[in-house]
Amino acid sequence: MAKAVADDYLRRIPKAELHCHLAGTLRATTVAELAARAGLALPRPADKLYQWPDFYGFLDVLRLTALVLRTPEDFSRAVYEYVEDAVRDGNLRHVEFFFNPDYFYPNGIDYSAMVDGMIEGIEAAQKKFGVTSLLICCIDRSTNTPAQAVEIVETAIAHRRDHVVGIGLDGAERAGPPATFAEAYALARRAGLHRTAHCCEDNQTLTEAPPTNYLICRDVLQCDRIDHGYNMLASDFVMAEARRDGLYFTPCAWTSLLHNRPHRPQRIRRMVEAGLNVTINTDDPAMFQTDLGHGFTTLFDSIGWGPDMARKFSLNSIEGSWLDESDKSALRMAFRREIAALDTEFGYETAAPTV
Repeated sequence: MAKAVADDYLRRIPKAELHCHLAGTLRATTVAELAARAGLALPRPADKLYQWPDFYGFLDVLRLTALVLRTPEDFSRAVYEYVEDAVRDGNLRHVEFFFNPDYFYPNGIDYSAMVDGMIEGIEAAQKKFGVTSLLICCIDRSTNTPAQAVEIVETAIAHRRDHVVGIGLDGAERAGPPATFAEAYALARRAGLHRTAHCCEDNQTLTEAPPTNYLICRDVLQCDRIDHGYNMLASDFVMAEARRDGLYFTPCAWTSLLHNRPHRPQRIRRMVEAGLNVTINTDDPAMFQTDLGHGFTTLFDSIGWGPDMARKFSLNSIEGSWLDESDKSALRMAFRREIAALDTEFGYETAAPTV
């Protein structure tokens, strides 16, 4: 039976990436090269580096790879290489990178140096590929105390850069309920920073990451976007609240856990069918051995959606972004033109979705 939408169409439709951890984008070969230069021993060869037994093993490898980024040039290279790969594999047009400053301080680099390095990579990638990028300063709930979280936000404010537009909260959800970080989020809000948080991940149990965490992220942290969200499906009340609130969610079609991979597309399908605003993302693309194009094809092959849903995800990724309205407007027009040209090429009836 013919596919509802061609894989090549899914790879080539323009996309913005709103959930992507810089430390998880590093090519394994780049990690090995930088580790050798720094005299850092890796636990296994580059071709087997991104293997782990469970979610917590994945987090250990994520933090390990961060240790190879030691100079502004390293950060610039990491950003540039991700954009280069994502343009080739999934027609990336905009990306919002998560970065955890505390992962990099042991490397002897300060906040300003790492951010300025990333901005250098952003500007080089924009010049070469036309891709825009923003940065999100992250708190790791597994390793940062509430006081340390406040320090992270204070540092981001004291060394403000236009590219750093918001804060996030990642790490194992069971280790740090969202309300723990209320003070840091209030500080960010007063400074005019956007706010998101990893919430209701399906690598945690319903006890560790309950649906009610969404309500805390909304009401206490006052998030204006939510990362993941799958465990919300266990509560009809929370899902109804999320639908009414209209926040954008940034689930990822591929996951670090093998046993979750068959279920993730179905959970995203249920989020979409419940009326949530959803974008499709990669999380840690190099580490998960995925990319934006692969995420789309995996999801659509599992669900059987047609080109109308691909268009919706494409345009949702603009609407859910933290670009300012003038940049959104320009990108929206560019996406619509390119989608129309793709529809003509593939013989699909164009019916631009409302978003």
